[in-house]
Amino acid sequence: MSSNDITYQQNLDTLFPVPSLPPSPLSPQRLPGSTLESLAALQHVLKDNHNRYHIFFNYTRFHNHVTHRALAIYALGGSASLVKDYYEQDAKNQRPAFKSPEPITEENFVEHLGDENFYQSYVTFFSKQIDEKGAAGTLEAFIFSEKYNFRGGIDATSQPEMLFRLMDGVLHPMIHVGYGIEFGLKGMLAEGLSLCAVQLVNKRGLYPPSFFVPSPTAEVDGTADLLSSLVLNAQPAAAPTISKTGGVHAFDIIARMLKDDQFKTKAVGNVAHQLKDTLAVLGTVIRTYVEMWTVDLTQPGEIERKMEELIWVSSTMYGVGGFDGEKAFKSDFFLMHMVTSSLFLPSLIAYLSPRSQVSLLRAYFIMVLICAEFQGLHGYHFRRTHPPERPPTKDTPTTETTPIPNPFLTLLQASVAHPNDHHTKIQRAFAHFNTLYGLRPPGYFAGTELEGAELLDGSLFVRAAILTADAMGWVREGQEAKPWSMDGFHKQ
Repeated sequence: MSSNDITYQQNLDTLFPVPSLPPSPLSPQRLPGSTLESLAALQHVLKDNHNRYHIFFNYTRFHNHVTHRALAIYALGGSASLVKDYYEQDAKNQRPAFKSPEPITEENFVEHLGDENFYQSYVTFFSKQIDEKGAAGTLEAFIFSEKYNFRGGIDATSQPEMLFRLMDGVLHPMIHVGYGIEFGLKGMLAEGLSLCAVQLVNKRGLYPPSFFVPSPTAEVDGTADLLSSLVLNAQPAAAPTISKTGGVHAFDIIARMLKDDQFKTKAVGNVAHQLKDTLAVLGTVIRTYVEMWTVDLTQPGEIERKMEELIWVSSTMYGVGGFDGEKAFKSDFFLMHMVTSSLFLPSLIAYLSPRSQVSLLRAYFIMVLICAEFQGLHGYHFRRTHPPERPPTKDTPTTETTPIPNPFLTLLQASVAHPNDHHTKIQRAFAHFNTLYGLRPPGYFAGTELEGAELLDGSLFVRAAILTADAMGWVREGQEAKPWSMDGFHKQ
């Protein structure tokens, strides 16, 4: 092996080290089952994908997320053979990587935004930035700063708008960045930020300059310095206690939007056009609603509380919005991404300054509501949502006298081996949300404006997980795999 080969391998080892512990007690924790063999299989996937494949797997700009499944399987204790075999399957559809026309520098950074031909150069650029600034400093500088969103002397159609790019593409850039942060992987973080850079801006000014103006009440000296390391294992001993306070709840915003006839949209034939049309027609209106949402940093625990609200919003949209108690549950492909993306809010929050935490939460809420709108989700049937209480199991017959001791163990066993790459991700999310919020009692949301929300309790997450497993097929248990629902909820 030549000295150049050794240096290159060392660089790959730096980009994709052994995954670190999660950055926060509110981040997903790892399940037992990982081995030296599964670690080696994971690192092979991360490095091989980084070397061989582009971030878009086709010319329609669909995202390469083969590493997402590998990390989810590893986090759930899946075997080396599962990691390896599913990667070989998923990699068959990927586009080869290619060299960019020229390097990216701070001087030409904005010039090449949105151009997928410069993806590799953005990866090199962001890898260097992370080395110099740390993960937190890089996120603050290139996603949440005014400089990399709006600049004087540039026309509106050429503004960087990096926060929008993080949120666009059905939140895939945020998800990719989130994996890098959660697992302490510089290579994943650099890839995710580079995906942001080559993402298009489909709605100019959705996140206006006011998102990036420092606020005296949203700044805490030294926060970014405390979080600047990429090693994510410095964490408090216990999760903070979250108590409810006054103000406008996220469910209040949804209730107000449900009463607004502007949001009674009809389906558009092409899904891509549907999202763009929703952004164009209703994006600013939705942002105006989200501006009513209260985030008061003078209240202790506010960020954790508001993050919890958004996790409930995403899970309720998918689990309650997709089930009307009369027809079959719709495991909606787009709303599924709202659930899987919300899994990364705790890890991202741990890396950001208070001002940027607020910007992240508001930007995320806006995009979740836009997704629900373009899918035609205009109602929640809380009173008719009665999914099954326990899943089937291949090994032990279930009766009233021999219940499954822990349904999530059965759900996760089935999910890790499921052929659909998103199945594992959403079940991992529901399992974690059950850990965080599964003890929330009925009436927890009684004070909100959303009719029926008082019926919600912590069982939402296991119920939604069971509905998902039923809709997608219990393949490990002998059923046929089924696809995600793509047709939305519009009334024709």
